[in-house]
Amino acid sequence: MSMPPLLVALAVLAVAATTQPAAADAASLKGFTANDLVRLARVSDPQISPDGRRVAYTLRETDLEADRGRTDLWVLELAARPRDGVSSPPRRLTQHPASDSTPRWAPDGLGLYFLSSRGGSSQVWYLALAGGEPQQVTTLPLDVGSFEVSPRGDRLAVSMEVFPDCADLKCTVDREAALGKQKASGLIYDQLFVRHWDTWKDGRLSQLFTLPIAADGKADKPVNVSRAVRADVPSKPFGGDEDYAFSRDGARIVFSARLSDRSEPWSTNFDLYEVAADGSDAPRNLTADNPAWDAQPVFLANGDLAWLAMARPGFEADRFKVMLRSARDGKVRPLTGDWDRSVGHLGASFDGKRLLATADDIGQVALFEIDPATGARSRLVGEGQVQAFAPAVQGVVIAWASLGSPPDLHLAARGQPPARLTSVNAALLSARELGAAEQFSFSGADGAKVHGYVVKPQGWIPGKKYPIAFIVHGGPQVSFANHWSWRWNPQVYAGAGYGVVFIDFHGSPGYGQAFTDSISQDWGGKPLVDLQKGLDAALARYDWLDGTRACSLGASYGGFMQNWIAGNWPDRFKCIVNHAGIFDQRTMYYTTEELWFTEWENGGPYYANPQVHEKFNPADHVTKWKTPMLVIHGALDYRVPYSQGLATFTALQRQGVESRLVFFPDENHWILKPANSLLWHAEVIGWLDKHTGETR
Repeated sequence: MSMPPLLVALAVLAVAATTQPAAADAASLKGFTANDLVRLARVSDPQISPDGRRVAYTLRETDLEADRGRTDLWVLELAARPRDGVSSPPRRLTQHPASDSTPRWAPDGLGLYFLSSRGGSSQVWYLALAGGEPQQVTTLPLDVGSFEVSPRGDRLAVSMEVFPDCADLKCTVDREAALGKQKASGLIYDQLFVRHWDTWKDGRLSQLFTLPIAADGKADKPVNVSRAVRADVPSKPFGGDEDYAFSRDGARIVFSARLSDRSEPWSTNFDLYEVAADGSDAPRNLTADNPAWDAQPVFLANGDLAWLAMARPGFEADRFKVMLRSARDGKVRPLTGDWDRSVGHLGASFDGKRLLATADDIGQVALFEIDPATGARSRLVGEGQVQAFAPAVQGVVIAWASLGSPPDLHLAARGQPPARLTSVNAALLSARELGAAEQFSFSGADGAKVHGYVVKPQGWIPGKKYPIAFIVHGGPQVSFANHWSWRWNPQVYAGAGYGVVFIDFHGSPGYGQAFTDSISQDWGGKPLVDLQKGLDAALARYDWLDGTRACSLGASYGGFMQNWIAGNWPDRFKCIVNHAGIFDQRTMYYTTEELWFTEWENGGPYYANPQVHEKFNPADHVTKWKTPMLVIHGALDYRVPYSQGLATFTALQRQGVESRLVFFPDENHWILKPANSLLWHAEVIGWLDKHTGETR
């Protein structure tokens, strides 16, 4: 019998996995808990030095007493040979009560620029690696949101939030002060957005500025290079410095932006704009002929510009293909038009002659190298989850994770297994038993091949039956596969004694764009069939799963599916957990902020196409609800407004269905604060235990 694909994945990257205990002491290990999840250190943002032999990165640690995470900067020396990993242990560079983040190398390699609030506001600082205290580089009157260093080291690009009609930063500062003194609290709007993600709009936009760096290392007067484009740069709510890039000579900047006009809430039309780095000319739209999304500009060594582009306006989950614009003649051509994968993150190799790209691929987030001349692709890392990458001389440094391993840095070199560089959670994980994960496939809706995943519970014993946590992913166009999650982590449920089952149903990426497209206007159709058939397939394949003690859980679209299951699969589960789930499609359309999402998924605005919105409306099936349900929502959730959760709870309570509401006044679509995360997990696991009879 051949080894299942996911077990092959873990075997291939055994060097990157958590050290497994000897059989003799396995019984002494504890199961992984929510407290462990919150306490784990988090590696991110690897950055390679100009000589390619050192990597700086950010490490986040959790201060439970302060109920927050804080970040510091670290650096490590890479060994001369890829298989040797590192030549010395990682070295901590900063340790300040304020968070330090976003390390960016000076072009001479002698120090790092970084963001810190240690001076009272978020500003750019510089740290010489030879020693000494960090020096503040920018003293701007507004917080710096993101930044980049020009290739010549003579200029910074920074983003700051300003009122777009203000001529200078002082105007924004003065207006903020004046607004703070007003007695009236009313907010007045003439167009959408009025709120976005978790914030009410106040008229400010994030704009891109450049600042010359003087001989003394201090930044000079800022110039707004994106003023002529009324848009957020970077984009909100999750954009960063991947939204803009200096040309190789530092003379130009290209940035991605969507106009902040009346159509913004239903538009995905981001364009690339090019402007002189000193602001001496006006931005020029490079992608005006594409009405869909253009993103992540990357310059190659020869000056060619690569970026990601979608083709269908209004569809945020369309396939991102790689485009290339010649520096010689300005001609544009697609590089990956024949590749049925959507690129997640784009970058350049260390020598700038090739492109690097991550993409969802059959349940993994793989790393590929792309030839700019031909578009030919080769897979550098095919298993697990490449969360970030940074090209070095010896290979590519990756932040790698999997279902059985939180992220650590590894060095991936062609033809060799990745070499571990960091083990930031070794002490904690050495005392924990993580559940073994396996991928399986089955015939889903319309006979299509669909993939699912199981994770064994901690202390698994052959012949014993275990209750099931059946987790439904959100998105819906995301994958819930061989990844490490900081919110819906299967290891927490495995550590609590549950067999975990989850399905990459129709709509998930990494299986071809047609598979991803298939969920649109069919939210309760093929995905529900996949979930039903997937659970049946798991029960038939894994005799240790107890199908009589199963609970279903999900958030966002997964929360919608919990409401849909309650009315259309009401006899299957002992309990349901619904986080931020859609209850009523009509009120959802008229109260959510990003209208492009619900309009694409339902074939247009509600008023123009109500029959499609109503086709899969959980509110129409509440009279069939009878499964006990835990409802969770955050007050600052403007993606799925909390009224959806209240309506769900009301429908349950009024009909006498056992239910419980957990409400977080200070959280958004995600539960992020450490103490709230611990409470969230305690309520969820407690609900499952109550209804499956699981005891510890």
